[in-house]
Amino acid sequence: MTSEQTVRHVAASQLAGRPLRYYDFIMAAFVAILLLSNIIGAAKRSEIDLPLIGTWSFGAGILFFPLSYIIGDVLTEVYGYARARRVIWTGFAALIFMAFMSAVVVALPPAQGWTDQGAYEAVFGSTWRIVAASITAFWVGEFANSFVLAKMKIWTGGKYLWTRTIGSTIVGQGFDSLLFYPLAFYGQDGWPLDQLMMVVVSQFVLKTGWEILLTPVTYMAVGGLKRREGLDIYDEGTDFSPFHTKV
Repeated sequence: MTSEQTVRHVAASQLAGRPLRYYDFIMAAFVAILLLSNIIGAAKRSEIDLPLIGTWSFGAGILFFPLSYIIGDVLTEVYGYARARRVIWTGFAALIFMAFMSAVVVALPPAQGWTDQGAYEAVFGSTWRIVAASITAFWVGEFANSFVLAKMKIWTGGKYLWTRTIGSTIVGQGFDSLLFYPLAFYGQDGWPLDQLMMVVVSQFVLKTGWEILLTPVTYMAVGGLKRREGLDIYDEGTDFSPFHTKV
């Protein structure tokens, strides 16, 4: 029996409430990368010299944050929109708690003789505007990404996975970049409109480029998980409202 014969085409509604073997591990990976990208990556700004371009500044989080979109693609493709929706809400709640915990810990008075408060605030302290922009952009971008991929899977009959992963990422990352940078920095000193738009475009291109480069990895992950779960889930009859968490 071939591996393709062991994968069964099913509607997502037929699996309501059924536990799946690797779903929890993929959820944990998604939330871990999301939080670490926002804590570790966002805290450091890097610069590299590029031929013909010159010095290019970027937030280090861009190296790993796009992995959350790739895992989001894998979640929707393998487990369906409803289960991906639950993961997105889990990540959303984790981001809010991370922001709350960071604010509380940063606000605590330092012990006498501890001289690292300034450095600690620089790493873990963010303005409410940046936090709100980040959470909003994540929520809209991830749901747009998952919705487009799930719909395209139905329209294409499960063929041409690369069109779904790249197409959904273009939409999701487009919303993410268009929302985050204007919401976080528009009107602030040091952020003229032309520079702001340049950052929006460059971040969008880089994040989408990551998706394209890692398409072979996405194919391997999707194929492996489908074979191990024995299922190929289609969102036929799925309620696509982002405000439901039932699977």
